[in-house]
Amino acid sequence: MNSCTRCGHIPDLPDKGQLLVRVKEEHKMMKLITRLQHEKFTYIVNENDIFYIEYAGKEELLQLIEQLDAELLSSEEVQATYSAYGEEHFARFIPYVQLRERIMQWPLVKVINEGLFTQHIQPVIKLQTNDVYGYEFLVRPTPPHLSFNPGSLFSFSQKAGLQSILDSQARISSIEISSKLLENGMKRFINFLPSSIYDPAHCLKSTLKAVERHQVRPEDLVFEVVETEKIHDVNHLKKIFTVYQSEGIHVALDDLGAGFATVEVLKELKPNFAKIDRAIIDYCDQNETKQAKIKEIVSVADAYGITLLAEGIERKEEAEFCLDLNIPLAQGYYFGRPQKNPVTNVYPYAN
Repeated sequence: MNSCTRCGHIPDLPDKGQLLVRVKEEHKMMKLITRLQHEKFTYIVNENDIFYIEYAGKEELLQLIEQLDAELLSSEEVQATYSAYGEEHFARFIPYVQLRERIMQWPLVKVINEGLFTQHIQPVIKLQTNDVYGYEFLVRPTPPHLSFNPGSLFSFSQKAGLQSILDSQARISSIEISSKLLENGMKRFINFLPSSIYDPAHCLKSTLKAVERHQVRPEDLVFEVVETEKIHDVNHLKKIFTVYQSEGIHVALDDLGAGFATVEVLKELKPNFAKIDRAIIDYCDQNETKQAKIKEIVSVADAYGITLLAEGIERKEEAEFCLDLNIPLAQGYYFGRPQKNPVTNVYPYAN
């Protein structure tokens, strides 16, 4: 079994195999031994304090995990992996809590591992003319494969330590699909998780190769910080932006005005685009507090040469208010829902 890397392929979970657990704390080792003996699981412990615990089928593995949780979930230091029965080689050790997530929801691991998803696209509109400016790419299931909620898939990937693989797969699939659907000059807004890119110069190589392989113009790409991602390290995000921009690719800050995406962060990062959070846009035409917030954002964006996009527009009045403030771009169900193919006319959606 090949050892997996942070962004590499995850070895299959064997039907009959061994769960390997490495425990550093002696008192936990004793508790684990007591538990295994009580539940009559077959196991050995080697000189490196690694438990090799046998299981005869995936149902038995799930039962094993259930029995071990009480002893292992409370410690972040416990490492675990798995091996086919009789194999000396095994996947690399990862935190037990991550491996547990993978085993309990292995079908989602398969979705990520094999890229069993596609992308739907939602139009981004020029407010002045109602012309389509570009599309945001959004992960969706592909029948007949496992159906999933995209938000839940990304949440699972983070708990299971698979966000780097999923994020990279999603970026590359967006680039490939965009090359087939869109003409040059049409912008492609693609989400990314900053935490999945631990070394921008290294981690983005596959993305840049995909841009070249599918002959997509770098200037047509806009990579945006995904809406669920907390901005823990602004300097790290700056480095990611710098790598993208050095290749001629544009970058965007999502959810501006909500959570971690503050006006101060906008000033520091100076992205090419910024998306005003849908919570602020919602009924902004009737809310003076929201109007003041949007006007502040517009003022900062104008001062720094940042192109604004109003997200989550669902009503004509919201679109008109943003237009009156000269916000150039908009996106939302009022103009079009995510779908497989590009729209040719936004008006049927607006009406």
